[in-house]
Amino acid sequence: MAQLLKVHGSQNSFFILDQTKLAQPLADGELRQLAQGLTDSHNGLLGGADGLLVVDRPTRPGAVAQMRVINADGSEASMCGNGLRTVARYVAERDGQTTFKVDTMDSSLQVRQATELAPGVPAFAVEISPVRFDKTALPFDNLGHDRLLGTPVPELAPGLTFTTLAVPNPHLISFVSQQTIEGPLLGELGPYLNGDNPYFSDGVNINFAQILGPQKLFVRTYERGVGFTNACGTGMSATSLAFALLHPASAAFDEPITVYNPGGMVKTIAHFTHQHYWIELIGNATFTHRIQVAEELLHQGKVAAHDAKITATGEQEAYQNFVHQLPHFNLSVN
Repeated sequence: MAQLLKVHGSQNSFFILDQTKLAQPLADGELRQLAQGLTDSHNGLLGGADGLLVVDRPTRPGAVAQMRVINADGSEASMCGNGLRTVARYVAERDGQTTFKVDTMDSSLQVRQATELAPGVPAFAVEISPVRFDKTALPFDNLGHDRLLGTPVPELAPGLTFTTLAVPNPHLISFVSQQTIEGPLLGELGPYLNGDNPYFSDGVNINFAQILGPQKLFVRTYERGVGFTNACGTGMSATSLAFALLHPASAAFDEPITVYNPGGMVKTIAHFTHQHYWIELIGNATFTHRIQVAEELLHQGKVAAHDAKITATGEQEAYQNFVHQLPHFNLSVN
């Protein structure tokens, strides 16, 4: 029997599959098929998810594991900050370590066990890097600029300014009012810029941020390959760096920033060391269900509830208790 985990970081939910535990690892086509089947919100397992996180053997010296991110539509993302926290916890428990590196598509990232956010809410801190600002890193074109950093972009929306960062996932960021974050614009820009459009040829994750005070944000994300999500770890990290760069009176480097999202809350710390920017993302790594299933069903991409032994961990209740005591700032909270 093989094992899957249903997990979430800030209610950005995933299934974890450790390929190193399988008799025969899944081929890429099988992984895409499995991800699409598991995550389907209507017919998927346990109500679906935002993606499949695949744990493999490391590919770079010094790392102990590799994480691959298969989105709900079968595409592969270069990184996922919320997902990396849950993979970090899984590997920490599997290997008995508290600080180590995990390979992602573009780099090896440092992770560490952090203090619980609340009783029964385990937390991990993960490195978000590398950071790039140039348009080839996103990529984008036809917007009249080589990079966007608090820049008016009338092609996208009147009255707003935009910032682009790759961390390495591509992010488009705008600091907006409560009225705008509650309004329809993000839901209109998301499908447009992730469909056939003249600006972002590969699509882009879009983050609208509401500044709540010093070192404090609310971020709502339309995620490429997913749609509206409860939280996006790289999005909150990229937005935190943009916050520190564009609003230095309200956000300091090397100091924790509290970032609220529709799924909960994380902490971020923006750094500039040795001429490089990077962000630390600190948040929950919650395991909600352990699932046992025949390995051949994974290869077939067909895992139904009646084919699996599913055990709830009880951790979701502790997380919900944590979320319920958080303040609410706008109507975009699910």
